[in-house]
Amino acid sequence: MASVAAAGEGPYNLRSDGKPGIDGYIGDFRLGPAVFTLYCLGTHPADAARITEFLVDVDDSAGPRECCRFTDDSDGVAEWARTWQDDPWCPEILKRCRGLIAAHGKGEEGSARWRPTG
Repeated sequence: MASVAAAGEGPYNLRSDGKPGIDGYIGDFRLGPAVFTLYCLGTHPADAARITEFLVDVDDSAGPRECCRFTDDSDGVAEWARTWQDDPWCPEILKRCRGLIAAHGKGEEGSARWRPTG
């Protein structure tokens, strides 16, 4: 899995949108030769439903690029980057992201919120 760099480690751990890779980091996973990283972008203040938006970046050694954005809204539809539209990996990517979100919410081992005890 990819490691999270500290904020002072320079411009090397950036999200595809240019923000630091530690901002909203939930987790990552490998699929084939690529590493997918999931970030929580938060909620929109004007949104009464408190729908959370997520960003999925992909890095296949060419630097992070946006793969997809989706929300936790049950009626929401994932917005795939043009190069990922209709890719056969799309359902698996979303499945793994939802698993990371669930593990993160519970603070399970391996999640960004998990802290060892003792």
